[in-house]
Amino acid sequence: MISQKSHQPKKIQRSWNEVDVSAQTLGRVSTKIANLLRGKHKRDFTPHIDGGDFVVAINADKIKITGKKMQQKLYYHYSGYPGGLRTKALKDLIVTKPEEIIRKAVFNMIDDNKLRKPMMRRLKIVVGPKHEFKIDKKI
Repeated sequence: MISQKSHQPKKIQRSWNEVDVSAQTLGRVSTKIANLLRGKHKRDFTPHIDGGDFVVAINADKIKITGKKMQQKLYYHYSGYPGGLRTKALKDLIVTKPEEIIRKAVFNMIDDNKLRKPMMRRLKIVVGPKHEFKIDKKI
């Protein structure tokens, strides 16, 4: 059996990407953001190395939702105690915390391992179009 060598980068180069959330629907933007955070767009992608980039998502309050999700989609949180199930509707959450909708969607698209928390720290979500981050690339 011939062994294969994998390339591991010596130094990880992280760039800052800006994604306009108002351009596409929630699922499509979330997968794009998750791939950028994970580093799957890079040539030297390795699954066990955190080689992703920083992502700034702008216009979080103008996210597109299709179908009847605005009325029917619910977010659940269970405390572990009897009667501790809390539900929030998407229509209420988009008014109070629109950035939380994108954060939850991206969080569930990234693998559940020890790399997920540092990847999510590199995600910056802005409600309006203005921010103070230095951007290398607009997507």
